[in-house]
Amino acid sequence: MSFDYDLFVIGGGSGGVRAARIAAGTHGAKVALAEEYRMGGTCVIRGCVPKKLMVFASEYPDMVAEARAYGWDAQIGSFDWTAFRAKLDTELTRLEKAYRGGLSGAGVTVFDSRAVLVDPHRVKLADGQTVSARHILVATGGAPFVPDIPGHDLAITSNEIFNLDRLPQRVLVVGGGYIASEFACILNGLGCEVAQYYRGAQILRGFDDEARGHVAEAMRDSGVDIHCGTDVMRLEPVSDGIRAVATNGSDRVFDAVLFATGRRPNTQGLGMEALGVELGRNGQIVVDDYSQTAVPSIFAVGDVTDRINLTPVAIREGHAFADTIFGGQRRKVDHGLFASAVFTQPEMGTIGLTEEDARAQEPIEVYATAFRPMQTAFAGRPDRVLMKLIVSQASRRILGCHIVAPGAAEMIQLVGIAVTMGATKEQFDATIAVHPTMAEELVTMRSPVRTG
Repeated sequence: MSFDYDLFVIGGGSGGVRAARIAAGTHGAKVALAEEYRMGGTCVIRGCVPKKLMVFASEYPDMVAEARAYGWDAQIGSFDWTAFRAKLDTELTRLEKAYRGGLSGAGVTVFDSRAVLVDPHRVKLADGQTVSARHILVATGGAPFVPDIPGHDLAITSNEIFNLDRLPQRVLVVGGGYIASEFACILNGLGCEVAQYYRGAQILRGFDDEARGHVAEAMRDSGVDIHCGTDVMRLEPVSDGIRAVATNGSDRVFDAVLFATGRRPNTQGLGMEALGVELGRNGQIVVDDYSQTAVPSIFAVGDVTDRINLTPVAIREGHAFADTIFGGQRRKVDHGLFASAVFTQPEMGTIGLTEEDARAQEPIEVYATAFRPMQTAFAGRPDRVLMKLIVSQASRRILGCHIVAPGAAEMIQLVGIAVTMGATKEQFDATIAVHPTMAEELVTMRSPVRTG
């Protein structure tokens, strides 16, 4: 049987684009890709990239205040959201063109269209055209979830926040995950009055308890009004904004309400269930270690599989898929160990097991220190840094590392190399410190603070 393409990719995010480029450019396959919105997906257009640029923008007030403490006659005016947004739009357009250029350079045919599955080897485009392929890869990512409460249509999500016409003065962030916590810090840094409601006992569930407690305390100290054990029951339009009625009995009015209450895989309306593609309880596509579904010709990578919802993981999955199917290599991605960062203020970097998970697995030693870093201590600020290592008593390997500090994301990337290689506590100890730095504490902690 002949096909129009060797591979058809549905979705132009990081995972789909990497799979298409490697399959076509490296392995010589005939590849097409369909994207219904903008090339680059969540990360580039409405996620990691614009969010990190907003993080940078939100940090300048503290930098200027710190500069004054160091003797500079420094002042900062008001934040011009309109100017920032215009430049942000320009940067995202540049990145989208780069993604398109990479696909074009690899010889990938691009359809600016929604695509749905017709059968195991055919997809239908929005104009009615049907295209066939030997293999189909679904990489449609995920979308923000908004609970179905009265007035939910008054809220925005992380998709819309980058396109606001003006910056709201009073903002409610609903949710306690990393997206909610990051935007609470960003908006607070930009001068908004921010409240954060989360129904759980502590924000950043799933991260190390000590580390997330440290972040929450710092966020409160900086002005974010965090209310745990609190959820929104309904939203109502009022003359001066949006009234949020909460489970804790509060009744407050905000200019904007941002829901960051989780994400769901983009699988609705793609026609997969009718073909026998198994979907999980969250709507995710169920795949094996090689990203293959129950239908042999259909594969899926990235957030749509709800394995590890991080851009670098999606890229690695897309690359491994292309090498496996078109490069004659059996490659799978190890989802068990990966570094990640939460861009709150302060940042949190983490790799490996939390203290709680490690303790449930085996006897451990915990090395931890909290201190005021030199730079901000000199400026009279109360900021505190946390450095934490989880060590196996039996093998002496570093099972987990958790850092809460300015620049934690940059530090954890480098620590991640050592931990991935299986470094032991004694090898950390044998490493000569770089002084004076915050990170030197990672190799100078000699006595455990807890064992068990």
